[in-house]
Amino acid sequence: MQRSLIPSALIAAALLLSASLSFAVENKPGTAGETKAVSAPKSAEKSAKPAKTTAKVKLVDINSAGKAELKTLPGIRDADADKIIAGRPYLSKANLVTHNILSREVYENLKRLVIAKQKGDPPAKPGQK
Repeated sequence: MQRSLIPSALIAAALLLSASLSFAVENKPGTAGETKAVSAPKSAEKSAKPAKTTAKVKLVDINSAGKAELKTLPGIRDADADKIIAGRPYLSKANLVTHNILSREVYENLKRLVIAKQKGDPPAKPGQK
C-alpha cells in the first residue's frame, strides 16, 4: 500500500507545481499568448498622455486672488468668493472644504486650478504643486 501511495503523491505534487508555474508566467507583448484585449488599454493610455501634458493652466492663489479672479473659477459665486477672502490665510487648498467654505463637489471641480501660496514662498512653476 505504501509503495503505491508514494508515487501517486509525487505525481500529484508535480502536476500541482507545473500548473502553478504556468499561471505565474506572464505573457510578454509580441508572444502568442497576447490577446487583443490586452493591447486595447495601451492605445488608450497613449492617447491620454498627450492631452495631459498639453493642458497648461495658470493656477489661482486662494490666499492673494481678488474677488474677480476667484469668480472665474468654476462653481464660484459672489458669496463663495467673499467667504474665501474672509477665511484667509489658508495653509492648503483642502482647507476650503475642511473650513466649510466650499462644498466637496465644487472643490473637486476646481482643485486642479487653485493653489494656496504662503508668504515667502517662491512663485510656483507651471505643473508644480
